[in-house]
Amino acid sequence: MTALRWTVSDGLTLVGRELARLRGAPGQIVTLLLFPAVMVLLFGYVFGSAIRVPGGGDYREYLMPGLFAMVTFTAVHGVMVRMAGDASRGVMDRFRSMPTARLAVPFGQTGADALGGLIFVAVMAAAGLAVGWRPHRGLLPTLGAFALIMLLRYALSWAGVHVGLAVGDERAVDNLAPLMLPVTMISNAFVPTDGMPAWLRFVADWNPVSALTAACRQLFGNPGGPAGNGPWPLEHPVAAVLLWSAALLAVFVPLSVRTFLRRGR
Repeated sequence: MTALRWTVSDGLTLVGRELARLRGAPGQIVTLLLFPAVMVLLFGYVFGSAIRVPGGGDYREYLMPGLFAMVTFTAVHGVMVRMAGDASRGVMDRFRSMPTARLAVPFGQTGADALGGLIFVAVMAAAGLAVGWRPHRGLLPTLGAFALIMLLRYALSWAGVHVGLAVGDERAVDNLAPLMLPVTMISNAFVPTDGMPAWLRFVADWNPVSALTAACRQLFGNPGGPAGNGPWPLEHPVAAVLLWSAALLAVFVPLSVRTFLRRGR
């Protein structure tokens, strides 16, 4: 219990460090507030005029779960850049020389990302409400959908911590950003997968982005939810997201701690 309290205490201190760094960068705060709204307006009105929703319905209601899923996955890049930047500037060496718990540094980074993600998702939800999106299944399923979004984001942030530490070069990590686009686009987030070639549809259907999108559509009661004849991740999307999150945490939490410790040797 003492070790756990030590880890949590040190981790919360580092969460405060990351939030203080954000307060010192007003440009990032503006981006954090404006980007979700811009995404909703851009995709909602540009794609919305050209895409027909399976089974009918409003495209912006079909779109919003996909946008939540997209920003959940693209957020991992920010964690990678921050960790690589701290590693390349020697900040991690300084942390390792201090009497801090082994989990505290990655815990602080992932905790700060989760808090920032809450703000990001809240702004995006407000923008969605402004353009006509609505959850239809009540309070508890709606809260469940947002909990899944934050859980998967938190699990993915540990992957970002590991990659950022392993690469250790901010520019090199920044060059990985274009790789996030195919992961989010080859999915059911923006368009139905029915029109894709069979091999690409298989990739899209088993993409965790598609599972999170389908889970949110199901819990929000938005168009495009499980139809009863799809692959397992899309017919049981909540279970699929929970499994993806558990697998990511099981793999990347120990990897992140090990990589953090090894870089100091």
